[in-house]
Amino acid sequence: MEEHKAGSLACVGVGMMLGAHLTPRARSCIEQADVVFVLVADALMEEWVRRMNPDVRSLQPFYREGMSRMHSYRGMVEAMLAEVRAGKRVCGAFYGHPGVFAWVPHRAIAQARAQGHSGWMEPGISAEDCLYADLGVDPGTVGCQHYEATRFMLYRRRIDPAAWLVLWQVGVAGDRSLARPITGEAHRRVLVDLLEADYPPEHEVILYRAATLPTQQPLIRRMPLSRLPHAAVDPLDTLVMPPVETLLPGPQVARRLAGLAASPIPSGGTT
Repeated sequence: MEEHKAGSLACVGVGMMLGAHLTPRARSCIEQADVVFVLVADALMEEWVRRMNPDVRSLQPFYREGMSRMHSYRGMVEAMLAEVRAGKRVCGAFYGHPGVFAWVPHRAIAQARAQGHSGWMEPGISAEDCLYADLGVDPGTVGCQHYEATRFMLYRRRIDPAAWLVLWQVGVAGDRSLARPITGEAHRRVLVDLLEADYPPEHEVILYRAATLPTQQPLIRRMPLSRLPHAAVDPLDTLVMPPVETLLPGPQVARRLAGLAASPIPSGGTT
């Protein structure tokens, strides 16, 4: 049986909407921790987390203007692990889902485990979950491709125009420094030029942002792809590309499956 040192780390998701998306398991981790580190969307949500535990510390001060976000992330990881090594039950409370577009929770848990401590993750409702609900997208119908916008631009990808394409963090698309709070029209023009290899300029795209307060509505803006470079884009916006082609049947596989359908149903077991 694997033995763990004293001190533990739980990284939990608080969801997207204030007060509405927190699971009972995540709440329990926050309430029972010796210290809670929080990184969420706004001050209201941070204050809400503070009401659950007497020792809540914000990770926001690790961000510095003009400094690479990766440097900030490493500082956040070390701050949490220092308390874990001190033998404390540590909880990291993160916006949305702690495992989705979140380097810090994954890295912190891996390092805690490597150092002999217990580390685990509790899921939360993510922007992706909200997107499916707000836009009425079922990824099981024609399929759905998800990429971080800058990595999509830097690496060769094989796009399926018959499926949904979702590009995350489009507000900082093209930022290789990890220091810009937002990129501009010129960077988005590079992205649009890349997309126009598979989509016509007039293809309708969606800029999406999930609601974070119960009084808000999700932000859903539709426009032609050609207008995207000129649009006002927030760092939290996501670009959603509806399918531009229809699914093409695969007759050879269909014939094979038809032949299997005509075969006797096995009685069970394997050989």
